[in-house]
Amino acid sequence: MDRHDTPDPDETGDVEDLKAADARELHRTVRETGEEELKRPAAALFWSGLVAGLAITTSLIAEAAIHRALPQEPWSELVVALGYPIGFLIVILGRMQLFTESTVTAMLPLVTRPSRWALTRTLRLWGIVLAANLVGTAVAAALIDAGLLGNTELRHAALTISARILELGAWDTFLNAIPAGFLIAIIAWTLPNAREQAFWVILAITYIVAIAGFSHSVVGSDEAFLLLFAGQTTLVQTLFALILPAVLGNLVGGAGLFALLAHAQVKSDVEDAPGG
Repeated sequence: MDRHDTPDPDETGDVEDLKAADARELHRTVRETGEEELKRPAAALFWSGLVAGLAITTSLIAEAAIHRALPQEPWSELVVALGYPIGFLIVILGRMQLFTESTVTAMLPLVTRPSRWALTRTLRLWGIVLAANLVGTAVAAALIDAGLLGNTELRHAALTISARILELGAWDTFLNAIPAGFLIAIIAWTLPNAREQAFWVILAITYIVAIAGFSHSVVGSDEAFLLLFAGQTTLVQTLFALILPAVLGNLVGGAGLFALLAHAQVKSDVEDAPGG
C-alpha cells in the first residue's frame, strides 16, 4: 500500500481535536445565548414572543396564497409548502422569541449547571414565550377569520390548509410533533456556525417540516385557532387535542432529545474545561 493511502495518525488526531474544539465552542455559544435569554425581563420576553406569534402567521398566509393560485394536482402540496418557511425566516432572522427555538437554548444552561435558579428560569422562559406566541397566533387567526387579514378566498384557502391538523388525534399529534421539535432545535444549534447561510438553513429545515407534515406547536396553534373561530372545532379540542400535544411533542424533540444529545457529545469536555 502506498504510504499516501494511509492517514497520518498525528493528522487524524489533529482533525479530531479540531472537531472537539468546534463542538465545545458551539456548545458554549448556544449556552451563553440561552443564559442571556434566561436573564431577560419578563416584559421583554412577552413582547418579543407576541411579535413572533403574529409574525409566524406569515407562514399560514403564504401557504394559503400559494394554495389559492394553484390547481389541485399531486405536486401542488410541494409548492404550497414553500410558503411555510416564510414566517420562520422573519421570526428567526428578526431575533424574535419563538418557543420551539428556545427549547434547546434554554435547556443547555440547565443541563450544564443544574440548579434551582436555572430550572425556574427555564420554566419561566418557556411559559412566558409560549403564552405570548399563542396570544399572537390567536389574534392573527381572528383577523384572518374576520376577513381583516386577506380576503375571503385567502381565508378559505387558510381553512383548507388548517383542516389537515384534524386528521390526527391527540396522541398522534404528540408523536408527530417530536421530529418537528428536533428539527427546529437544529436551527438554533447550527446558526452560530452558519450565519452567512442562515437563510438557507432555515429554509431547508422548515421546508422539511412542512412537506413531512410534522406538527409545530406555534404554527399549528395558528391553524387551530382559525378552525376554532370558524366554528369547526371546540375550545377544549383546540387547546387539549391540537395545541397541547404539539407543545409537549416539540418539548420532547427539542429539549428532551436534541438538547440532551447535543450536550452529551461535549459533556466531559465542558465539565473538565476551566470555568466550564
